[in-house]
Amino acid sequence: METFDVQLYKPKLHFSPGQNWINDPNGLVYFEGEYHLFYQYHPHSTVSSTMHWGHAVSTDLIQWEELDVALSPDEQGTIFSGSVVVDWNNTSGLFPDEPGLVAIYTSHLEPIDRNSQQTDRYTQQTESMGHENPGGEVFSAAAPDTVSAPPYLDDQCIAFSHDRGRTWTKYEGNPVLTSSTDRDVRDPKVFWYRPKGYWVMVVATGQNVSFYTSRNLLDWKLESRFGEGFGSHEGVWECPDLFRLPIEGTESWKWVLLVSTGDQPELGNGSRTQYFVGSFDGRQFMPEYNRIQWLDYGRDNYAGVSFSDISEQDGRRIYMGWMNNWRYARELPAGDWNGAMTLPRTLCLRPLKNQLLICQRPVAELDRYFTEKHKLSGITVSNKQPYELITAAAIADIRLRAQHDGLDELTVTIHHTAEQYTTIGYHATSELLSVRREHSGRSDFDPLFARGQQVHIPYSSHLNLRIVLDSCSVEVFAGDGMYAITSLIFPDQACQRIVIQSRGGDARLYDSFIYTG
Repeated sequence: METFDVQLYKPKLHFSPGQNWINDPNGLVYFEGEYHLFYQYHPHSTVSSTMHWGHAVSTDLIQWEELDVALSPDEQGTIFSGSVVVDWNNTSGLFPDEPGLVAIYTSHLEPIDRNSQQTDRYTQQTESMGHENPGGEVFSAAAPDTVSAPPYLDDQCIAFSHDRGRTWTKYEGNPVLTSSTDRDVRDPKVFWYRPKGYWVMVVATGQNVSFYTSRNLLDWKLESRFGEGFGSHEGVWECPDLFRLPIEGTESWKWVLLVSTGDQPELGNGSRTQYFVGSFDGRQFMPEYNRIQWLDYGRDNYAGVSFSDISEQDGRRIYMGWMNNWRYARELPAGDWNGAMTLPRTLCLRPLKNQLLICQRPVAELDRYFTEKHKLSGITVSNKQPYELITAAAIADIRLRAQHDGLDELTVTIHHTAEQYTTIGYHATSELLSVRREHSGRSDFDPLFARGQQVHIPYSSHLNLRIVLDSCSVEVFAGDGMYAITSLIFPDQACQRIVIQSRGGDARLYDSFIYTG
């Protein structure tokens, strides 16, 4: 891989590692005044390989302090994705004195030899375990001579911490959940289901997700599965999350299930994340309708999950994703680091016609990182009369509200250098919001990266856009957060000037600002 100045694309507002490779965010949790971000991490390379859990903490979700590696591979395998919860009431028996953190993660083991001890461990598991169905009956595993070892083993394990996540002890009874029949059983997300007083685990199982319950985080019962006949199945299902979201402007709420779908070479957009809105009774998820809904219409928001244990006084559901795409993640121009997270976002639901859409906005903590404010209200822009701001800002937050009586297109062009630029445009005729990055800098490492990204937005005489610029990304939120396009870029510098103009009609800006820093 070609090497570049390590600081050239280093983000100012997004978490990225000091060195080496990261991917999925794991174990997002708030505890004793700190936000914890664990993440898939390879501490010896800028290319994905033997997975560990990296660890960082923050008091404001924007500036992060990297800590020592939290979890490292062992005889049970490498450390794949998972979650972290606070065991407030010592349900596990691991915290007799005060509450602590429990990590629930996937141990991934790839046999070197089908006749090795690793394959023997698989056989022992299938001989000894039972499999509980949703009705509570226990089925015996198949006889050893009818079971063939898969190419790898995915078991669910736990570890616990008594010192705010600084050190971890792996549970001596690991694994706490095994499977003799399913493939790609991984990425457990666990939460406390208060109405019934037990823990719920949602875990990916191939092209489905499975729901388990437990009173103690140690013994798990299969309750139900979801996925067949619903949503997109173009890639393997990964990194599920399940949580309640309020419906904006009401006292009501719904359950939301996030599921990421992995990349396949024939897919047009690589890896991406879908969601389902419905109900959950503690054992079974029921979607309200069967349609594919994407969380983000850019190509660089994947495997995201939400923080657990946010206080009731705060009340937010805060989400972060991996700002990348498996199609080209290993090919990105990098120095001695590779990977970043999206901005943390607050989620809610908003009605649109006969459906509920996730609305996402950057957290309010972001605002204080911008030091200059440029007011645009009262300005009219056209093709012949654009608005231009000359700025060498390292970061920018562009907030536009525009009213028009009919136009063909409204564009925001971020000129990174004299030759490099990124264009965000709304095309009124086609009702498409697009992000074009083929001229934004380095884009030649994969054909998919240079293709346009777009989302359909119903026509309106009022446009609402928010664009957050960092050294290697633009995150676009339209309709006050109802539509998102997250996009990596690799320019030689973040910004030289910002140009706003319309074509085929005038646009009048109101309540509009550009914040820079």
